[in-house]
Amino acid sequence: MENIDKINEFKSSPQLLEQLKEHSIIKNYLAGEIILNENAPIRSLPIVMNGILKVIKTEEDGREILLYYIKPGESCIMSFLGGLHNETSKVRAEVEEDAEILFLPISKVSLFIHEHPQWVDYIFKLYHKRFEELLSIIDEIAFKKVDERLLNLLHKKVELTHSHTIQITHEQLANELGTVRVVVSRLLKQLEEIGEVELGRNKIRIINSIL
Repeated sequence: MENIDKINEFKSSPQLLEQLKEHSIIKNYLAGEIILNENAPIRSLPIVMNGILKVIKTEEDGREILLYYIKPGESCIMSFLGGLHNETSKVRAEVEEDAEILFLPISKVSLFIHEHPQWVDYIFKLYHKRFEELLSIIDEIAFKKVDERLLNLLHKKVELTHSHTIQITHEQLANELGTVRVVVSRLLKQLEEIGEVELGRNKIRIINSIL
């Protein structure tokens, strides 16, 4: 749990840091595991210590769309809002890269708002960041073609994982983009032909990307 000491808002309040350590539990997850499903009750707030989570929304027709990633030191603002209002989850949180996650009970989430200004700062900064990311998603869906969105997603994964080789299937990419596998496969083939990527079995190497 020592990584929690590195979060700026928590470092400035030893009391908040101590209470987080006292009331939270740490769990480890492998890539692909689900930590929160849609329509599930929200009993705790996840804070990522190591690894990466992705937050996904599923439509009624079964299509999915990637909303945002949660990196070390960050939490899921949708879990915060849902838990605070005693609502079930509107999204699915899935482990993108093996993760160590701290879980704070929702009862303490509410209490900390009244007791620790640093906790309020932390939550508002997360809210602002997620709001900007969701605006970016809306902009991409409304104004960008699928090939642009696919290439942007691949570059984002390179940045997150610090690796030019991504272990992922065409189906998974299609789900995150809210499209179908055949479209993604065709676009990846086009990207390979122009030298942007190299395709392998369940993996993609992104060539023109700077870490």
